[in-house]
Amino acid sequence: MDGTQQSQSFSTFSIQSALTSQEVPEATAVKIAALQAKLNQTLGPEYISQSPGPGDGPSFVYIEEWKMINLANEVFGFNGWSSSVVKLTTDFIDCSEASGRYSISVTALIRVTLSDGVFHEDVGSGMIENATSKGLALDKCKKDAVSDGLKRALRKFGNLLGNCLYDESYIQEVPKFNQSEIHRYPEFQETRPNIASTSETIQSSSDRSPSSNPAGVLVNVKKEPIPCQPFMAPPKPYSMSFRARKHKC
Repeated sequence: MDGTQQSQSFSTFSIQSALTSQEVPEATAVKIAALQAKLNQTLGPEYISQSPGPGDGPSFVYIEEWKMINLANEVFGFNGWSSSVVKLTTDFIDCSEASGRYSISVTALIRVTLSDGVFHEDVGSGMIENATSKGLALDKCKKDAVSDGLKRALRKFGNLLGNCLYDESYIQEVPKFNQSEIHRYPEFQETRPNIASTSETIQSSSDRSPSSNPAGVLVNVKKEPIPCQPFMAPPKPYSMSFRARKHKC
């Protein structure tokens, strides 16, 4: 589900229609366009985790919750979004009479709301089988359901927040994608120096006097080692003898 809070005047549809009719200020339109362009990016391979499928089935890919939260903070800002548990339901709690172990299933309806009131909702699930402790099993199922619902709700905002993981062609071709089309960790981003500006800086610095040191020009300073000085004890303070002091007086 998606929409806006009742106290807000804009919904997803009204924002799009307002942009079409140019009722939104230019700064707001530029901000929304930049946000949409970022959300259209896909995830780099370092964001993707794999888990073996049941039995001999194929493995499935997913993104860990902490990575998803970091992405949401990066896209919307730490104070630009929030999540809430709309509904938490325990589907069943079965206890085996023979083994005394528990099988539990929990579902959670999670809502993710942006600062302008636009929100998305989705359902997450958590299940465990043959658990020895009923309380610990319930605790794990609830956390898994909330985590799953949060990720499923965030993915509705765009590819960058996990929706691209549902595209099979993306999973197969992600290592071949253009670097400009995917979102990477800062250490994986390609940084190319501006050769033109570098050559201009070198040319301008060569025209100046050797004594000048313009800003932005690196100067290699050779550090000379400090010679070791032998340790010398301080001189003893001068003191006159008793006879000399008496003669002086």
